[in-house]
Amino acid sequence: MMIAQLESYTYELEEKVKERTLRIEKQKEEIEEQKKHITDSIYYARRIQNAILPSINVIESHLKDYLILYLPKDIVSGDFYWMHCTDGQCMIAAVDCTGHGVPGAFMSIVGFNQLNYAVSVKKARTAASIMDELNTGVINTLNENLSESSIKDGMDMALCIFNFRERKVEFAGANNPIIIIRKGEVTMYKGDRFL
Repeated sequence: MMIAQLESYTYELEEKVKERTLRIEKQKEEIEEQKKHITDSIYYARRIQNAILPSINVIESHLKDYLILYLPKDIVSGDFYWMHCTDGQCMIAAVDCTGHGVPGAFMSIVGFNQLNYAVSVKKARTAASIMDELNTGVINTLNENLSESSIKDGMDMALCIFNFRERKVEFAGANNPIIIIRKGEVTMYKGDRFL
């Protein structure tokens, strides 16, 4: 009698283990499918984010010697570079948005749009005025205010405006410096802490 009961218990346990194993495998498949959808969406977002970066053709039409080091930590990035040339000036920015991954990527789109708005619509032409317009635009876009519940999002940035005819460069930075190497001498100009 005891052997029959043990065999019955063993059989029941084996069936429960099989049932739970099947349930776990099904959950694993569902999770893998969800992960694939999320990852595919993020890779598509990277394609969109890369589309806003200046093309090599645009860069080479204005600059002869340049180096771009763009190494996103995640699939999408909170970092971006920007370029806008008009009125005999070439404006170039390297921007590091708050956050990385998806939140940083959203901020980079906001920053990109606000930089374009500052120079195309607001007609800002100095480094300081472009950064002021960018700051205002980011605050308005994110509906930030001075209350305690406001989001503390922002961007570290270095912005240079090159006037090739006059051989002048203008710089403004938010937490980022400009480093100038001239005749073997290195000079660093710090940016402000605000943007």
